[in-house]
Amino acid sequence: MTLPPLVPAVGVLSADDLARYSRQLVLPELGVTGQRRLAAARVLVVGAGGLGSPVLLYLAAAGVGTIGVVDSDRVETSNLHRQVIHADASIGLPKVISAARTLCAQHPSLTVQPHDLRLDADNADDLIAGYDLVIDGADNFPTRYLVNDTCVRLGKPLVWGSVLGFAAQVSVFWDAAPDGRGLQLRDVFPEPPAPGTVPSCAEAGVVGAVCAQAGSVMAMEAIKLITGLGRPLLGRVLVLDTLAGRFDEVPVRRSGRAPARPSSNPADAAAESSPASHPAQQACTAASTAAPRTMHLADAGSMVLLDVRNPDEFATERFSGSVNVPLPALLDGTGPVRLSPTGPAVPSDEPILVICRSGARAEIAAASLTARGYTRVHVLEGGFAALPAS
Repeated sequence: MTLPPLVPAVGVLSADDLARYSRQLVLPELGVTGQRRLAAARVLVVGAGGLGSPVLLYLAAAGVGTIGVVDSDRVETSNLHRQVIHADASIGLPKVISAARTLCAQHPSLTVQPHDLRLDADNADDLIAGYDLVIDGADNFPTRYLVNDTCVRLGKPLVWGSVLGFAAQVSVFWDAAPDGRGLQLRDVFPEPPAPGTVPSCAEAGVVGAVCAQAGSVMAMEAIKLITGLGRPLLGRVLVLDTLAGRFDEVPVRRSGRAPARPSSNPADAAAESSPASHPAQQACTAASTAAPRTMHLADAGSMVLLDVRNPDEFATERFSGSVNVPLPALLDGTGPVRLSPTGPAVPSDEPILVICRSGARAEIAAASLTARGYTRVHVLEGGFAALPAS
């Protein structure tokens, strides 16, 4: 079923607008009226990363008049393979500033409102209240549930998406949707998963093209909501399996839940996200949260044991004598490896054994070390997951 247009058709289109959007204007379903709705719309994008990048680019290209973007991160080298709104020259800049510069350079009449801040329970209501709809491209569960609960309180529609590896999910949530059709994130995932049970993209990896596929679907869902076109994904979760070349959908319905409650302050509102799905939690389980246990590796000899997992993983399970340099920190460097911020550089001929949970992050780290001149780099094949239980 269609939904009524979210935004009224106000204002007039300029001569430049008519030329710029001519290929859209000729679509009878959209036309001048639909383009005026887009020009009058105010959309907030949470996260200027893997999902936010294509969303922002395509919303601007479609003629959405005012786009807000909230993110407290800065551009890093490891972002660029998937966060296509940023360029090498933007490294070190706040992501919202980099994104605004890109959008305004391509669309001079666009109004971009950068919010270089951490979205939290103190500012979420005031920020979201100023927009017609919200697009969630955050990378952590506290932010996702905070955004959802705020949209529920304010009656705002929410376009939601997530990516991990070669898979993605997209849906629309709108608790105040007309005709009793309201749904929210908690109808599908009532509570966030326990910390550490779902890996981040830094841990599990992601392909940039998957972000582009999901982000373009999310942008189109926003366009449909604004203009009243088509059948939005309200009540359906679109599931993308890019390796199989397959799109499926899972129908969802309202649960017998309690009203939304405020979420705790998130760690950050950044680029891309891990799918908040039970299959993902089952397939990608992080290190155990049991008491820390130190493991011994008898045949490592005098090798440097370099563990590139996240600090929380390292704290729960590690080899005796190993040192922790998380993969993102390792990849952000270009010179010699230091085992502590102020420690001496590891000589380039020092034997190094790289360790992670399954071997995937270790392979990436080893390639980076080799490219930086290290000649005796080895990977613990299969990582901790391949070791016999003790």
